[in-house]
Amino acid sequence: MKSALLAAVATSALLLAAPASAQGVKIGILNDQSGVYADYGGKYSVEAAKMAIEDFGGEVLGQKIEMITADHQNKPDLATSIARRWYDADNVDMITELTTSSVALAVQDLSKEKKKIDIVVGAATSSITGSACSPYGFHWAFDTHALAVGTGGALTKAGGDSWFFLTADYAFGYALEKDTSEIVTHSGGKVLGSVRVPLNSSDFSSFLLQAQSSKAKIVGLANAGQDTTNSIKQAAEFGIVQGGQKLAGLLMTIAEVNGLGLPAAQGLVLTEGFYWDQNDTTRAFSERFFKRTGRMPSMIHAGTYSATLSYLKAVKAAGTKDAEAVSKKLKELPVDDAFAKGKVLENGRMVHDMYLFEVKKPSESKKPWDYYKQLAVVPGDQAFFTAKESGCPLTK
Repeated sequence: MKSALLAAVATSALLLAAPASAQGVKIGILNDQSGVYADYGGKYSVEAAKMAIEDFGGEVLGQKIEMITADHQNKPDLATSIARRWYDADNVDMITELTTSSVALAVQDLSKEKKKIDIVVGAATSSITGSACSPYGFHWAFDTHALAVGTGGALTKAGGDSWFFLTADYAFGYALEKDTSEIVTHSGGKVLGSVRVPLNSSDFSSFLLQAQSSKAKIVGLANAGQDTTNSIKQAAEFGIVQGGQKLAGLLMTIAEVNGLGLPAAQGLVLTEGFYWDQNDTTRAFSERFFKRTGRMPSMIHAGTYSATLSYLKAVKAAGTKDAEAVSKKLKELPVDDAFAKGKVLENGRMVHDMYLFEVKKPSESKKPWDYYKQLAVVPGDQAFFTAKESGCPLTK
């Protein structure tokens, strides 16, 4: 009787386990969908991931690809709680997008513990593939070092040799200020000061007055999303640009430029890893995206498409969902899609060209979303740290 009972329990356990083992690949999109970064990534990144799954064919290894999404509200504890539930209860295989550096670092730490893959797109800090790197962690569209090399290096060499920073008061802002400061000083410039600004601030007046009184030639906005657009709008009220200082949007995308409008954004210099109107491939992808969302994609949206597609290609190539095998394939396979041509380094950093743009004057724009003129290409091997330079312990 006892042996029969044990056999029944064992059979039940096998039956319970079967759905999880038979389940197809499941991808989670975790980002800010209602706050300061809702346009920057948000539901538009979700749509980009859907496009990647559809373009891949909706199946991998003979099984359906599923996707779930959640809003982490820029709270690391909430994001970690969601990710833990996804991994433990919902059988999620990979989490991507992960806007907000504090969130990305927390989820990457959990993913390492659970031996699950995460691909960061919307968060910026270069420590994701540096000091905080993981065997299962990847960083896709850009990072603070690439932004610093592009915008910081270009403006300093063009004569903007004194800087003051308005810095978002969390991991992303600190990393962006640090990386840009190093590029500025290396290029012969100097940093006159900085001020830390709480995330999702509505009033930038006291911070802008400090920047104005510094007399720095460049006011570096080490923030993103709605915080960037609000600081630029309020800088106009204080006559900062009219007074001879220049604003540098250190992390700006086409979403923020569109939110500002060309009259307010004209002349801003920024660095992105993607522009919809660069070539036939980017235009074809972007027109498809526009039909679904009513807007052109930024590097965050196109990067989420690329990260999702690259993960699925790696699963197919590995012949399994096993994180070790898929991580290995992600680092072996070249990246070649609508977002970029690139390669993934040993530390998980996807290396590709970045682009320095200037926002057009209204008179220069010939059609809707015709916002950028390209100033320079920043080759990938200049934009990003090498695996050894990154400080990733896995590469030492």
